[in-house]
Amino acid sequence: MRPYELVVIFPTEEELYRAGKEAVAAEIKNQGGEVVSEEEMGDRPLAYPVKNRPRGRYVLFNIKLSPDKVIAAEKVYKLNTSVLKYLFVRVEEKK
Repeated sequence: MRPYELVVIFPTEEELYRAGKEAVAAEIKNQGGEVVSEEEMGDRPLAYPVKNRPRGRYVLFNIKLSPDKVIAAEKVYKLNTSVLKYLFVRVEEKK
């Protein structure tokens, strides 16, 4: 399993935010991964409206996941209405 940083933008509404955050963590575990830590980065304006929303709540997840499972997780996030945008970034392991 490799370390990744996953940045996810959720809607600002509390109910959608909580549902989206739980769905992201559940999908990582469903794919056999592990959420190492999560950091809420707050409510910010978006550069352009995404799904007709001018603002979003950002969360940074530090996860461990197999490389072949990233694409499967992305497919689930594309269909989830509580996830506005997401980005997986592979973290270089320290030697």
